[in-house]
Amino acid sequence: MKRQGAVLIGRRGGRFRPRGMRLGAGACALSIACVTVLTGASAARAGVPFEVESLDGHGNNLAHPEWGMVGRPFSRVGPVGYADGVGAPAQGPNSRYLSNRIHNDVNENLTNETQVSQWGFLWGQFLDHTLGLRESAGDSATQANIPFDGADPMESFRDDLGVIPFTRSAAAPGTGTGRNNPRQQTNTISSYIDASAVYGTSAARLDWLRQGPADGDPANNAARLLLPGDYLPRRTERGDPAGAPAMDHDGLLTAHPEDAAVAGDQRANENIALTALHTLFAREHNRIVSLLPGRLGEQAKFEIARRVVIAEEQYITYNEFLPAMGITLPRYTGYHPWVDTTLSNEFSTVGFRAHSQINGEFTVRTDASRYRPSTLAALRAQGVTVTTRGGRADIEIPLNVAFFNPDLVPMLQLGPILRGLADTAQANNDEQIDNQLRSTLFQIPVSGNPGCLNGPTLPQCFQGVMDLGAIDIERGRDHGIPTYNQLRRAYGLPARTSFAQITGEDGDAFPADPKLTPGNEVNDPDSLDFTGMRNLFGTAIDPGGAHAARGDGVTAVRRTPLAARLRAMYHDVDKVDAFVGMVAEPHARGTQFGELQRAIWTREFQRLRDGDRFFYENQQPALRFIRNAYGIDFRRNLGDLIAADTDIPRASLAHDVFFVHGDVPPTSCRVRYAVKRQWGRRSGGFDATIKITNTGTRPINGWTLRFAFPDGQRIARVWEGSADQDGVDVPIVNAAADAAIPPGRTMDEMAFRGTWHGENAGPAGFSLNTTQCSTVTDPRGGR
Repeated sequence: MKRQGAVLIGRRGGRFRPRGMRLGAGACALSIACVTVLTGASAARAGVPFEVESLDGHGNNLAHPEWGMVGRPFSRVGPVGYADGVGAPAQGPNSRYLSNRIHNDVNENLTNETQVSQWGFLWGQFLDHTLGLRESAGDSATQANIPFDGADPMESFRDDLGVIPFTRSAAAPGTGTGRNNPRQQTNTISSYIDASAVYGTSAARLDWLRQGPADGDPANNAARLLLPGDYLPRRTERGDPAGAPAMDHDGLLTAHPEDAAVAGDQRANENIALTALHTLFAREHNRIVSLLPGRLGEQAKFEIARRVVIAEEQYITYNEFLPAMGITLPRYTGYHPWVDTTLSNEFSTVGFRAHSQINGEFTVRTDASRYRPSTLAALRAQGVTVTTRGGRADIEIPLNVAFFNPDLVPMLQLGPILRGLADTAQANNDEQIDNQLRSTLFQIPVSGNPGCLNGPTLPQCFQGVMDLGAIDIERGRDHGIPTYNQLRRAYGLPARTSFAQITGEDGDAFPADPKLTPGNEVNDPDSLDFTGMRNLFGTAIDPGGAHAARGDGVTAVRRTPLAARLRAMYHDVDKVDAFVGMVAEPHARGTQFGELQRAIWTREFQRLRDGDRFFYENQQPALRFIRNAYGIDFRRNLGDLIAADTDIPRASLAHDVFFVHGDVPPTSCRVRYAVKRQWGRRSGGFDATIKITNTGTRPINGWTLRFAFPDGQRIARVWEGSADQDGVDVPIVNAAADAAIPPGRTMDEMAFRGTWHGENAGPAGFSLNTTQCSTVTDPRGGR
């Protein structure tokens, strides 16, 4: 029995495995003979001593070559939730009605409590576009628009269409014929983490992306990807855009789809950060090719670079991205050919949707000398905020300008965009979605005004609304995702018996509040007011003030409990939509997720790892061969890639760019604070010491200690650190010599001098890189 050129022998647990391949991490001694056992016909054509992974996922699993490949239906974990058990979407409250009362952040988005940078949601989007893309075309992809009620008292936007456009996903061929064969949906890309967003899943797309002739045969192309001026090619690059790969276009690209940037995935233009990340990996591929010797053939150089890029994407995902999000997987025990990696509908449709993490703008801070005055003027003309001061340029790009606007990437330059993502915390993963996503406005041309230009003599364009929160709810119903409680049971979690149990709040009753309409609180706009907010230091800030506006808020209280609003709309806890209930759950400590979403991610990413024959841990002979023969190592983090492929020095980037300033939270910590000397009667000065112990299991490489002085004390000088006090809030950043604190070790060299007035009580608590530490305080230890 032969498949994909690999010899299959014997059985283990009833499953075949290839000769020479360990099911574990792989300890085969490096030799051409050892690696060549894995070589198939494609590898022979490429001239490389390792098996070449297919573009479409076919043959990854030798016994079940169709698992995870392009064009297969999504798998399911739980039961279907169709209204008729066959294919009719489940019924429930209007999804825009729900969104106006649940997902509406009234322009007060909170940042996440562990200070994951914007790289969190961007890498998640890049992965999402690597793993899944539903089939949206065909006779069964029917319109199912979401009604828009302009008279809703909670509605603050105008929609001339009267609906939010929504189209059902196409039914997988042959499904939806009865209860024993319910409607399924098709994944049009492979389910593997295989850098398909870089290379595509078809030979035709890859052929166009590679330098050389676009004749449908990528094997006669150069090894390098097409990158004119070191940026992604446009659809006009080869002359006729009609022959270019299809790319999604919307927003500014609607009138000029030929200007879309081309990448392995058709969604690469969705926002400038995503376009920039696609550009980074295309540059990385070409950089690797440039390191290979000229004696190698072009196809061999291409396949070596592709193998490394795939491993890099996997390595960053499992060693940086997932830990940053709070996902901890069991130890890798090797490839398991009985694990079906076919992406689950529950993960793709509900679990991997985290739109609330997306901020309302992207920020770039860099030297103003990078840009010509004409460039800055052109940015301002597009609606970008540009502030120059002291040789620096602070640039804020609103989401509505960043959508489908690939021209901004070379204008802003790749390095500053990627570094800006690392310097900004992403929004909190909760039920609140930024209004730039929840109520995205778009204009529809009318006769006499095809460009939707303004002016008193021009006919006004129609205006529409897109709501990602409403669409997320509707997509779950469209795909037959079961209810929230049914999904919890499917993932081994107990069902919730009350709305307050879902949200973790004290109750689900509306408060007696003079600002609310008794008996109709859920329809009262005041019900969404933020009445309290706290920052990372635990200090109260004004929800409508400057600190909240700049994104300092981490936790908040609204006038009405979320549980009360859920109860008023759903009435029965067993009828809550899966997406709504999932995002309403409180986070598990140290993670970005509630219980259900964490369970969905944990199951899926473990299966994507354990069932992938080409996972980097299972491909050590091939990757070791590349490392020994050519000095190219895939074990590099995202900051390393950014520095290697842009003009941003590695020293200017945090070690872990998935955290703001690279402040990876420890698993646990202890702080001992003591006042050693104090002088003055009602005011004066004092000397204090702080000892930090890493009581956790993870080494600390760079830290920020945060606390708030209860009596308004001021720090005057710090030894072995630096402080930038803001009111009562004190962040102390490590000195270079004390940045590392191994597990079980104590940093006991830090001291500071401060001033006090009235009282000199010690801080109530300390957090180290956002982890709350146990505290030993001796505020008068030296008196």
